[in-house]
Amino acid sequence: MQMSNGVSVASTNGTRQSPRYVPGRVAPVRSPPPLSKAPPPPPLKPPGPPPERRATFSLSEEGQRQERAQYLRKRRNTFVCFGVSIGTFLLSLILILSLTGGDVLDENCPDHNPSLSSWKPGHRPDKAAVVRKGDLLRLDASATFYSLTIQSGGQVVFADSADASGNITLRTRHIDIEDGGALHIGAPKCPYRSRASIALFGRSDEAAVGEVAGLGRKFIGVRAGGTLELHGARRPSWTLLTRGIPASGLATGGYSFQKNFSRGINVRVVDQDTGAVLQVERYDTHELRNDSRRLTQLLRALPAGRVVALAVGDSAVKSLLEETKRSIQELLGSTYILDLKYRQAWALVAEVGGGNASCSEAVREHENHETGGRALARRSYTTAHGVGFSVSAFSEWRNGFPISGFQVDAVDQVVLNLQDDVQTWQPGDRIVVASTDYSMHQAEEFTLLPCPLCTSRQVRIQGRPQYAHMGEIVEGVDMRAEVGLLTRNILIYGEMENSCYGNNLCQFFNHDTFGGHIKVFGNFSAVHLSQVELRNLGQQREVGRYPLHFHLCGDVDSRGGYREPAYVDGLSIHHSFSRCITVHATNGLLVKDTVGFDTLGHCFFLEDGIEQRNTFYHNLGLLTRPGTLLPTDRNDTVCLALRDRVFQNYVPSPSTECKAVSTFWIANPNNNLISNAAAGSQDAGIWYVFHSSPTGDSHGLVPDTRPELTPLGVFFNNRVHSNFKAGLFIDKGVKTTKASAADPREYLCLDNNARFRPHQNADPSQPRVAALIDTLISFKNNDLGAWIRGGDIIIQNSGFADNGVGLAFASDGSYPKDEGSSQEVTQSLFVGESRNRGTMGGQNKYSGLGAVDGKMRTLPRNKTFPIRGFQIYDGPVRVTRSTFRSYVPTSERFTSAVGFNLKNTWQLTPRNNLSQLSFHSTVGLRAFFGRPGQWFEENDMDGDKNSIFHDVDGSVTGYGDTYVGRADNYLIRHPDCVNISLWNGVVCSGAYAQVYIQTQGSSGLGLSISRDEYPAAPLLLRGINSQGALSQQYQPVLMMSKSYTLHWSGPAPREIVLSLINFNQGDWVLVGLCYPSDTTFQIMADINDRQSNTFDDITDYGPSFSLADLEKRPNDRKYFFDRGVGLLWLYLRARHGREGHSYCSARGCERVKVMATTSTRQTCNCTAKAYPKYSKTPSAVVPMPRVNIQTCTDCGASQLVFSSDPWNSYLHTQIKSLSSQEEQGGDSQAFITVEGDISPLSQAGFLLVTVDACLGKVTKKTPFSKMDAKMEQYLRTGIPKRSIVLLGSRGRPEGLDGVAPYLVPLGMAKAADLHRKESLVFWGFQGGPTRVPWVSLLSSQGEEAVGLQELYIPLGLEAYGCPQAGRTPRRDVELLRAATGRQ
Repeated sequence: MQMSNGVSVASTNGTRQSPRYVPGRVAPVRSPPPLSKAPPPPPLKPPGPPPERRATFSLSEEGQRQERAQYLRKRRNTFVCFGVSIGTFLLSLILILSLTGGDVLDENCPDHNPSLSSWKPGHRPDKAAVVRKGDLLRLDASATFYSLTIQSGGQVVFADSADASGNITLRTRHIDIEDGGALHIGAPKCPYRSRASIALFGRSDEAAVGEVAGLGRKFIGVRAGGTLELHGARRPSWTLLTRGIPASGLATGGYSFQKNFSRGINVRVVDQDTGAVLQVERYDTHELRNDSRRLTQLLRALPAGRVVALAVGDSAVKSLLEETKRSIQELLGSTYILDLKYRQAWALVAEVGGGNASCSEAVREHENHETGGRALARRSYTTAHGVGFSVSAFSEWRNGFPISGFQVDAVDQVVLNLQDDVQTWQPGDRIVVASTDYSMHQAEEFTLLPCPLCTSRQVRIQGRPQYAHMGEIVEGVDMRAEVGLLTRNILIYGEMENSCYGNNLCQFFNHDTFGGHIKVFGNFSAVHLSQVELRNLGQQREVGRYPLHFHLCGDVDSRGGYREPAYVDGLSIHHSFSRCITVHATNGLLVKDTVGFDTLGHCFFLEDGIEQRNTFYHNLGLLTRPGTLLPTDRNDTVCLALRDRVFQNYVPSPSTECKAVSTFWIANPNNNLISNAAAGSQDAGIWYVFHSSPTGDSHGLVPDTRPELTPLGVFFNNRVHSNFKAGLFIDKGVKTTKASAADPREYLCLDNNARFRPHQNADPSQPRVAALIDTLISFKNNDLGAWIRGGDIIIQNSGFADNGVGLAFASDGSYPKDEGSSQEVTQSLFVGESRNRGTMGGQNKYSGLGAVDGKMRTLPRNKTFPIRGFQIYDGPVRVTRSTFRSYVPTSERFTSAVGFNLKNTWQLTPRNNLSQLSFHSTVGLRAFFGRPGQWFEENDMDGDKNSIFHDVDGSVTGYGDTYVGRADNYLIRHPDCVNISLWNGVVCSGAYAQVYIQTQGSSGLGLSISRDEYPAAPLLLRGINSQGALSQQYQPVLMMSKSYTLHWSGPAPREIVLSLINFNQGDWVLVGLCYPSDTTFQIMADINDRQSNTFDDITDYGPSFSLADLEKRPNDRKYFFDRGVGLLWLYLRARHGREGHSYCSARGCERVKVMATTSTRQTCNCTAKAYPKYSKTPSAVVPMPRVNIQTCTDCGASQLVFSSDPWNSYLHTQIKSLSSQEEQGGDSQAFITVEGDISPLSQAGFLLVTVDACLGKVTKKTPFSKMDAKMEQYLRTGIPKRSIVLLGSRGRPEGLDGVAPYLVPLGMAKAADLHRKESLVFWGFQGGPTRVPWVSLLSSQGEEAVGLQELYIPLGLEAYGCPQAGRTPRRDVELLRAATGRQ
């Protein structure tokens, strides 16, 4: 090994070459080409199977030949050979003896290789180190270099120690791993145990420091033929909370108070079971003897065990009675109260009746208006649920002011309950807890503290949470917060400046954004990273400088000749300055168990649109902030400020060209997303975007992969929440041309040019392949839980809750672009406003009353925003076998289960089918068609007026096979329709379709359509094109078998095309088009084939002599022009049947084209002449069905719980207890429900239900009239082991306070004080080795009411002692194995 500038360090093994162990490495199938630039990606399908590779410490074939020749020459001298052998033996002996006592050589550990030489190069920051062929080095101590280059068979291996006591830091400007070079820290079968760090240093503005071509500065580069193996200690990367943590750590919110000149004794009475401050009092015992008496009365009235905090403000002794002092001494255990002096600072915290042992007390002398410090009393307690908290009181004089105060908090005492075993997480480690509210900025970082009493599924955090984080399944939707581990024992980080400098985009960032980066080039030998922490990596101003970047690597799995495919496993990438992981023209990569936190720009990023077969498994991304690199990374400010790549003075539109930053940016659908969590992005959690052609470095290098037509890879069990724009977004493309005068927008800006329409082999002539979104959990997304455009697409087994809009479908186009796609959501749950009320702060701006309980909660958008579960936009869509809960409108907003896209200019199809839906009793508004006002504006756009859906089975309205539309749309009504004024809707029977009307030759036309049965109520349409356009298009929904007249707001168009949309064979309408009386016509019918854009069956229309004659022959191609009125009458009749969900017939789109010639330019509105001449009596073509009052047994989702661990079962339970006051108020319902089975509590007393925790079966229901010996005995011995225990009460049963001690063996941390309580609700567990996190006790007092409480309890857990054999295999693991061959 040599260092530049003439400095060298001799290797102790001379030039001897030995086999080198490279765990997990596969020798290249081909020798890497001698190119400085990475070659284009290989084809997706290799020409043949790769040859077998050997994972050994082998040299290249050329090197082996050279060594063989050298060996033959050395055989001529046997003495030299003997000497070499002895040297080797001694070297091995030295290595063995150098190992820590008790350590054993392990062939799986790279640092145990006996061929390695000990290397302690020291700190030489100005020297460049080069490790060449023959240099096999074990780095045994920290070192600093200018740079480190490993090449031509050289190796650097970090030394490890069996007791994990080692700590090696390598500082350098960059590490360049070239052909044949290798860097190892640990191995897959020998994870690194000690701490290893690689620090990358340097500034972007160092003029004396040159850049490395293709890599720049501050990097680790892996070139063709290079090997990078980094494997840290195995630890769970992230998990979920299993019990929520409230803001401050206490459900009561904690308490803080400080005041000057609060004379006398200030008192706080604190509930020892909850930490709630029950009483706030001040007694002026300096001036008022009566206040002293009142303080005595208070203390003597308090129950034993209550916590009391006292603090003097100014002075308290002048009128302090002896009886008060004695009470404080006797009841609270005070030592100093009897001798308290004038203006002495005194504070006390104690339990009533606890004696001196329970008392914390402090006193400070007063002198010259100072006390020389604070009299501080502090004691720690535990709530009945086991949450630690402290109560503090303080008193002092400072700067001449008397100060007193109190604090109730859980600082340093909050314990997190977690789903997985995390005993490998250690004190000092950093974690992040995700937001479970609308704002991603409620994610919080914590440091772990020692916790000797914690179980293997608990950790204790330093400080306290500022925001609430859910740990439960709420109303059926899994809202448990993700908890990610940020710390790893292998750390690669960038050394940063204290602030932004130079040209590092300091106009947008006040911190340094020039971090380090790791870049992997194609044809590498082996790259495997596991359990590595990447901190302060990425360079925001530089394209291609990301924390981890697979650059033009092609196939990195078996298709690329790798016996051990490349993977990234268990990484922590945080505080990154440009993305997390970039997969660039790379296929077959596995990214697993990786956490990406607090990053700029898209986090998990597919770059050019050609990346396929990559698998993202169980990754967590959160707090994904806007960046600057691409338009889609930018927010409003950056989008408008960075205009150097637009054409001339063009000003971008942020909403349509930028603002798309996403945690998962998926540029090709043929990738797999399994069990990931996108837990907070400025825009979207997961965004599928479609490149019309390969972009960036891939442009022109590979065939067009046609992402829009490519079938979707596996999408299973992904979570999206706390994103501003959308949880899941499937829509849009990127601009694939440079900015020009024709299109001045920036290259790769967001573009509305793509529609996802997957077909077999990405060939539109082959059958469609439905994209399956399976098990999506989406909650607390500000705008949309999911926006999905294209088809065919199916969403199933998914849960949506607390989103602005739960789910919105948009078709892959509309006529004339539609190809017959559809979208469906089935077996899913929609929750409007759940019990997750959120926490203000962290950029949450809006709050208001809402939900079933009518309490304050955070809100999306603002307090008037119309929350909707499923939003209908265009269609066709199918919503079936799904459940809606908790859609409760308020005086400020319309909250509905089903709603429509606001201010919709587009078409809606009557083929939007809703069926087998279940609406919970908490749904106050099943559907809503809007009203003029905020958000709806005038509610008069074309799409607003044509809003409609098909209630297939009556599960929405009670009327089967009916259509529900806007109440003021008389084109769809008949006399027997049923008005639902609350919805602003009407329910009608009949057959409905659309006529697509295209006009040419007259600008700014409005269209007025009248049905002959309701001429006084025309439908006015403005068209979807701009008012100045020479062409216009309208798409009204019409009732079939009726007649209509069409009128214009200006001169009649010279050309009209009428297309039949969603007409079934035989459907017809009779239309009269208004024209001037001198008009002549050429009318023809044809069938348009959309694929080939050809026209068949072209037939001319002939004249008829009267409307009566026309009506006698409706099948003929005839028209009648009533010159006196100005109406051109003709039939629109479908002669061919449709297939599937196509708008048009199987033959093509049936059209009628009218070309008119007239010299008149007058406004063509014939209404006054047409009616009453053509008026008709309203009638129903299809009779209205009777209302269905039967309960639908097949409606709604079959499952009650939608969780992120669907392989586990959860028990749905409810308890509603009832106090005497509630009974007096008229409430009569008390019950316990298990999986829908209701056990009523009809008499005063208790009801106790036990459930087998392994099987979920109710084992016993036992009522008790009071807490007596019988109930006591049952609680002691009658509950079977491994039982879930549910306990409710009615009235105020005798002995209620005596229940508390018997709940401790069932999971309570201590016996709660139930004196004066009137009702209780309890969930517990009998028979587990450890306390389960879901145990809960709620009680009411006075006018309080517990209300209906709901809990989803996991079943069959090993922690319960349940047998695990025979459990259903995890589907996510099976999908991972199928996709990658790994698990």
